[in-house]
Amino acid sequence: MAISLEKMSRKELLELRDQVEKALKSAEKRERKEALKAAEKAAAEFGFSLSELASDGVKSLKGTKANAKYKNPANPEQTWSGRGRKPQWVHDALKSGADISDLEI
Repeated sequence: MAISLEKMSRKELLELRDQVEKALKSAEKRERKEALKAAEKAAAEFGFSLSELASDGVKSLKGTKANAKYKNPANPEQTWSGRGRKPQWVHDALKSGADISDLEI
């Protein structure tokens, strides 16, 4: 399949390039499907599914909201879970001599 690129026109070369890009995308899709089948087969041999192996059996905490652990004595609607940065009202309470345990719910 020797192609003489030097003898091809610019239009022919652009068309060839488009054909090659389409063939590459098609080959990648095909190879991904084959790899997925092989991975599923390998996981099944050990009694697992790919989703079980990908999650590693651990549930992610990302996106879950933690329950409030502290509340502002001056405004009980303001709460804090204890995660992340301390709200300003916590800083203010600690500066005024309160202990963090005084703010617990």
